[in-house]
Amino acid sequence: MNKALLNQVLSPSYVTALYIRLSVEDSKVESLSIENQKKVLYSYANALDEDGNMEILEFVDNGYSGTSFERPAVQQLLDLVRAGKINCIIVKDFSRFGRNSIEVGYFMERVFPLYHIRFISVNDEFDSSRLQGDTGGIDVAFKYLISEFYSRDLSMKYKSAKYVRMKRGEYQSVICPYGYQKSADGRIEPDPETAANVQLIFAMAAQGDTINQIIKTLFEKRILTPGEYKAEKGLNYHDVSRCMHIWHRSSVLRLLRDERYTGMYIAGRWKVTAVGGRNVRKKEESEWFKIPDHHPALVSKELFDDVQGKLKRIRCDKQKVSSYLLRWKVICGSCRHSMQRTSAKKHAFTCGYTRINETAPCYRLTILESELEAMIYAILLKQAQVIVNLEDLSDASAFAVQAAEREEFDKKIATLQDKKRVLYEQFLLQEIDLEQYKGQKSLIDLELNRLKQCSSTLQSQMEQQERSNKSRTEHKKLAEDISGAGKLTAAFVDQLIDKVYVYPGNRIELIWKIKDFYREG
Repeated sequence: MNKALLNQVLSPSYVTALYIRLSVEDSKVESLSIENQKKVLYSYANALDEDGNMEILEFVDNGYSGTSFERPAVQQLLDLVRAGKINCIIVKDFSRFGRNSIEVGYFMERVFPLYHIRFISVNDEFDSSRLQGDTGGIDVAFKYLISEFYSRDLSMKYKSAKYVRMKRGEYQSVICPYGYQKSADGRIEPDPETAANVQLIFAMAAQGDTINQIIKTLFEKRILTPGEYKAEKGLNYHDVSRCMHIWHRSSVLRLLRDERYTGMYIAGRWKVTAVGGRNVRKKEESEWFKIPDHHPALVSKELFDDVQGKLKRIRCDKQKVSSYLLRWKVICGSCRHSMQRTSAKKHAFTCGYTRINETAPCYRLTILESELEAMIYAILLKQAQVIVNLEDLSDASAFAVQAAEREEFDKKIATLQDKKRVLYEQFLLQEIDLEQYKGQKSLIDLELNRLKQCSSTLQSQMEQQERSNKSRTEHKKLAEDISGAGKLTAAFVDQLIDKVYVYPGNRIELIWKIKDFYREG
């Protein structure tokens, strides 16, 4: 019997990981389907498992490019590798594991040998156990490079085809600008339900109405926001539960600055920063694809230019960023929008979202900053006093008993593993036959699994108890700091408070960052 098989028998379990990856482009190739990859890998793994001692784990990344290792399943696999819980990794070919030659080479030549991981690529007929410390030489290196260049070439061809369609004016996006819809032939045409709303907004802007006046008119006419309109049509791209038919200022400005309403085709405004990546950046306007008179215009070019001239007088200066304790944390409890901090002599938080709706519960809702901070500190102080007065609930004697029990389990496990080793030696010396060996081994494995499960459960309980004791100690120290501070501080807010909901009548609700701190009180 060979050494590899001997190691499998003597080890508690031999864990083989099957890694499967399918990108969007690969999904068009039947041989690369997830089902096909599973069939190939399980067939190969089962052929290796001569003694039935192998545990097989499956890791699948569906829809992820191989040019980056920022994939959830491969990261989970690598975490187990670093923890020493994986013995073998099998992939259909090198490109499934990754198409970046530098990163793949790093794992193949540094990481896997360090952790004694056997790596197998079925289609490439590569098995690291046959190389005796080598990593495959120039043949394997060329396969890395071929996979990487293939991925880049595919990406470039896809991008080139998309740019050709853009130059021809073929509309790319599934979602049309507000006021338009897709026609039967795939082009965009005015939406009879919303086109008039776009024209109304441009007409009001042209006659000098402010953005707030436009928003108020749209609200009074009960015109749905773009997000609400999409949701009404079954396109739930955004959470519109907080809109309440109130258009956001940025939505109106973005609509008024969109040249597509003059019939101009615009595409190619964004560029992916890296092959296989998801980060994008906006390109210079000179790089965009623009075609005039591409589709029916909702406003004339003259009206659009006139509105742009008036928009230049609408200043959108960047607000001076000031530091204050409750920055980005104060939320209106009624409409669930952030409350703005006023710059008056006495700072206050006010709900500006419903300023055009006099019937809203939070219309003109305001609370002084000093008053809000005092209310929050009073809640923290009350909570802290309860925690400070709690008795020390940590039980060192119980923890010691658990540690002794776990040590006993470990001794029993070691004894059974010795029995298993002796049993295998008896089998090698032909003192027992194969059937006797398998029968006695299965009984030992059954008891081993039971003891390991008991030991693992006890270890988890001990770790949980240790974390709980540590948390109580930290919370008590924090509670003592709060009691002695006399006022709300930035440290307390950052550590304990996630959000503060303010309701009419100066009622507040705290959302805690450390929920255990709240529960202990």
